[in-house]
Amino acid sequence: MKQYDVVIAGGAMVGACLAIALDELTQHQLHIAVVEAVATDDQQHPGYDARSIALSHGSSRLLDSIQLWPALAKVATAIKHIHVSDRGHAGMVELSAQQLAVDALGYVIELAAAGEIFHHQLATRPQIDLFCPAKVEDIERTQSEALIRLNTGKRLRTKLVVAADGALSHCCDLLHIGRNEHDFEQVAIIANVTTAEPHQGQAFERFTQHGPVALLPMSQGRSSLVWCVEPQQQARIMALSETQFLAELQTVFGWRLGALTLVGERHCYPLILRQAQRLVSHRTAVIGNAAQTLHPIAGQGFNLGLRDVMTLAEEIAAGVARGADIGLPTVLGRYRERRLPDRQATVAMTAGLVSLFANNNPALVAGRNLGLMTMSLSNTLQAPLLRRAMGQVKR
Repeated sequence: MKQYDVVIAGGAMVGACLAIALDELTQHQLHIAVVEAVATDDQQHPGYDARSIALSHGSSRLLDSIQLWPALAKVATAIKHIHVSDRGHAGMVELSAQQLAVDALGYVIELAAAGEIFHHQLATRPQIDLFCPAKVEDIERTQSEALIRLNTGKRLRTKLVVAADGALSHCCDLLHIGRNEHDFEQVAIIANVTTAEPHQGQAFERFTQHGPVALLPMSQGRSSLVWCVEPQQQARIMALSETQFLAELQTVFGWRLGALTLVGERHCYPLILRQAQRLVSHRTAVIGNAAQTLHPIAGQGFNLGLRDVMTLAEEIAAGVARGADIGLPTVLGRYRERRLPDRQATVAMTAGLVSLFANNNPALVAGRNLGLMTMSLSNTLQAPLLRRAMGQVKR
């Protein structure tokens, strides 16, 4: 039975980030295990599939603090301009990196490219052991430690278990950490598209009566599409030919990037807000999508998860520095207290935007468009939204 200081269940971006952050912030003092169910070089790895993620400006700075950003920057596409609009109405907001005197408002990274970088990091850090492919099959907690059994037969002992194994966390289920769910009654269709006009680093969020449509700038002139539709539209839209799909998307999105010319493989998934009922338990912490899974509106999911990672890593490093047992409430309680306000505010913002822009009540339509137009003229009104969008959030 191997002894570890921390065992992280889940080795995609959030779990890998935590392992690296712990290694960096404790100056390689901890022995860390990462348990990942799917081989990271598997093209079907759900954490490193065809999707892209939007990284806020603040997230890039957090990644830089743990020596990850230089490698990720090479596969990142800068977001120089954000255009937010409501289809069929006049209200809109435009934000630019130039007006805010920053290099970029954020970045877009393909998960497959990120996967290679994280896998290399995990494989080359002596204090991190990667068990992959392997699954956590059982967790037994005593007062002084947690005992973990993997499906490979290996057994691990640790002071702290971290659940970073995604929205339907098996670890949370094993530990009886419940989750609350809210179905947005929308489905996200994701794909990569090519446009006739170069995107020039522009990101678009367009609200329609059925849900938001986002196009984020990618490498090679492509854009990453997230198209939210009603569930009853899913089968029809997924069955469209490429030409039909592009024509329907063109009608919804408009012509701001000229004609939509190509679309890659399409994927879809239901949009459900999931929140773990507890962020900590005895010798357990919950982070990333295991802690909360958000609607993709405003691209907050990974950025919120990364703030979980960095806060937990900071509290563990502080505990190590003072000789504390990192699995006890003296350490984990601080993580929970620091994360709750940001978590609640980000969930409220994303869920609120979905409700506001999916509602066709004439009074709400008029109000939100007046709000968008007013916000476009007022730096004071823009500021709170902008701070959260750029990841400039207190942890």
